[in-house]
Amino acid sequence: MNEEHDSGPGSTGRGDRAPGPDARRSGSTLRQAGGPRPGVAGLLREGPPAGPTRPGFWRSPLRGPWLTSALGAVLLVGIPLMFVTGLLSYAAYNPDLGGNDKTPDRGWLGFYLFPWPTDPHWLYRLTQGVHVTLGIVLIPVLLAKLWSVVPRLFTWPPVKSAAHALERLSVLLLVGGVLFEFATGLLNIQLDYLFPGSFYTLHFYGAWVFIGAFVVHVVLRIPFMLRTLRSGELRSGERGARRRRAPGGEASGADATGGSTAVVSDPTGLASPEPGAATISRRGALTMVGAGSLLLFAMTAGQSIGGAWRATALLAPRGQDPDPGPNGFQVNKTAAGVGIRARDVGPAWRLVVRGPDRERVLTREQVLALPQHTAALPIACVEGWSTEDQLWSGVRLRDLAALVGFDDRAPDVFVQSAQRSGSFRSTTLRDNQVRDARSLLALRVNGADLSPDHGYPARVIVPANPGVHNTKWVTTLTFGGDA
Repeated sequence: MNEEHDSGPGSTGRGDRAPGPDARRSGSTLRQAGGPRPGVAGLLREGPPAGPTRPGFWRSPLRGPWLTSALGAVLLVGIPLMFVTGLLSYAAYNPDLGGNDKTPDRGWLGFYLFPWPTDPHWLYRLTQGVHVTLGIVLIPVLLAKLWSVVPRLFTWPPVKSAAHALERLSVLLLVGGVLFEFATGLLNIQLDYLFPGSFYTLHFYGAWVFIGAFVVHVVLRIPFMLRTLRSGELRSGERGARRRRAPGGEASGADATGGSTAVVSDPTGLASPEPGAATISRRGALTMVGAGSLLLFAMTAGQSIGGAWRATALLAPRGQDPDPGPNGFQVNKTAAGVGIRARDVGPAWRLVVRGPDRERVLTREQVLALPQHTAALPIACVEGWSTEDQLWSGVRLRDLAALVGFDDRAPDVFVQSAQRSGSFRSTTLRDNQVRDARSLLALRVNGADLSPDHGYPARVIVPANPGVHNTKWVTTLTFGGDA
């Protein structure tokens, strides 16, 4: 697809291009007249068929190495940050504890896992907020980058050698992987669970496939990308595009000042050999992409930032507070939505606290009679939304562990809920979470009893914990075991 000029005998001055329309029509006429049908090799020699495999099919003068490199530089920063915060999100679920792993058979892909800390208490709110917001902001950049390289997806012949086949496979994994990850992430944020299986499993393994292809691509392309960005190709590329649009389609041999110039070389094959008229400059295109990203940031980031920004989160399903009262902040799932019945949380409700050789059964009044403590903690969800700090009050988890014999060092606790359907009906909290003085079995929030949707009669609240692991409608706490 390069515009290589040949000065040898018989040269047209236009380089090695595909056979012209007359030659293609002539070949077609011979076949229709009963001539021998060419084999695969003959078809390849005839050049690309009509359609996107033909270089002249893609006529935008904006495409070229500089635009692709500029967009790639943004993704080179954004995608690794998004990947790392995604891994941290997975670690926050403490998947190595019993019952928490939503991605079975992860094997060595969990090599980095570590006990998730409780300090700072806003840690998960930050990492997941960055992960989701950055993913949304990068969408215009990603779409523009895919648009800029689309001619390379239709190269002819499709496969030239074994090495070329491997390169094409890596491109397939790269493009397919990034589209899969962004699509499943967006569907999860918008609460549209259309994927065939668990979001956690699909998104986790899809991320590793994509990042593997991404690393290979970066290693192969980053030297060329850096050279292109340093070359000032933005201006020279636009001048080259104007020269290629000179009358007759030939490249001009002089610039606007009358001096001799060379046609801009494009070893990538991204620039069109026959560009059409430009309707926007490359600067304009980059400005448009940047404006789209800023608009998406303004309309989603408020769900994580909070404060006055929350009113601008128009694209976030749970970006804004539903009510003004003490329980008027977002919920991940409602009581009705998961099958909580009135008798499950009514006067007959009991809290069962178990240890290896001891068990206590408490009414809500008895739990309220235990020493009460307060903690200012947010709720932060995997979907990217979070609340400001809410003032919770209840019994410390470590004090409940002491009721069943753990006076010194409280162990892990297995938490079970009255929830009848849906995922995360139970969770395991790590010992460091149980021992934190801010980890509560909360009975009240912001001075009022918990509402049914916020987990009445009792729920867990733990600093820096994913929202779905702050189990609501708690019925049983098993310390030092999982059942």
